[in-house]
Amino acid sequence: MITAWAVTTGEAGMRTQARGLASAVADHVIEKTAPKGLIERLLRLDAAFAPPWPDVIISCGRRSAQFVVALRRRMPGRPLMVHIQDPRACAEAFDLIVAMEHDRIATGKRVLKVATALHDLTAANLAAAAQVWRARLAPLGRPLTGVLIGGSTARQAFTLEHGRGLLDCLRQVRSDGTALAIVPSRRTPRVVDEMLRHAFAQDAGVFHWDMAGDNPYRGVLALADRLVVTSDSVSMISEALATSATVEIFDFGTAHYGRFLSRMIERGWARRVNGAQWTPATRTPINATYEAAAAVRSLLEARTGSFG
Repeated sequence: MITAWAVTTGEAGMRTQARGLASAVADHVIEKTAPKGLIERLLRLDAAFAPPWPDVIISCGRRSAQFVVALRRRMPGRPLMVHIQDPRACAEAFDLIVAMEHDRIATGKRVLKVATALHDLTAANLAAAAQVWRARLAPLGRPLTGVLIGGSTARQAFTLEHGRGLLDCLRQVRSDGTALAIVPSRRTPRVVDEMLRHAFAQDAGVFHWDMAGDNPYRGVLALADRLVVTSDSVSMISEALATSATVEIFDFGTAHYGRFLSRMIERGWARRVNGAQWTPATRTPINATYEAAAAVRSLLEARTGSFG
């Protein structure tokens, strides 16, 4: 039985990436949070990082990388060390680094470059979400467009003007009778969320999650024929691409992710939102987590002579 620790700073996006990869390669996954402060002192005091030691440590985020490198010195054996994203100064300490194509780390023997972000979406959990949400979303009709809305980032504000632009796009989408399932997030500005809610308040063909009760995010991913995703989140776009739906990006100027967006569009995996003009996708789902998991399994097999 393979055991993996997924070590992050606790930030949701990092947890999803580390947990997703760990779950794809290990029978037993334990999530752990790298503490802040002086690493060596914390290692002596933190009972959460103690035997039994795992077979694999998967970390995500720069602080987590530094922590697990220090942690490994306490271990009598040597677990397989895998890091997601560029660990910067301690890259040589890892057996495998999984980085996106636009990350600055150079390619090499121990570096796997992937096209999209890792995540914990699988065919199985999408099917389970579809089962839960099918009856709730069925009254909206078909085709169904899921609208996944992020929000402001440290580099780019999601303004009311951006919200108006998104509303214009969604009105065009709705104009041909396409149903809408709108899913805001905690980062979505309240003024934008309220504007969208008010605009479609009397429309029986539009579902707008009120941020209460069960989160429909995975159900919408699983059931939508078309997905409109805001450009602020590489993770949301990557998760949308893991489905069989047509993926369209509402780009509100998040230049930091410009290279990522360009690559997705150039490859035909996504396009910028195009109002009412929609055709079903012909691509297969894209899931970089499977690619990374295959690389980790290969390293485990080389080390142990068997896997599982």
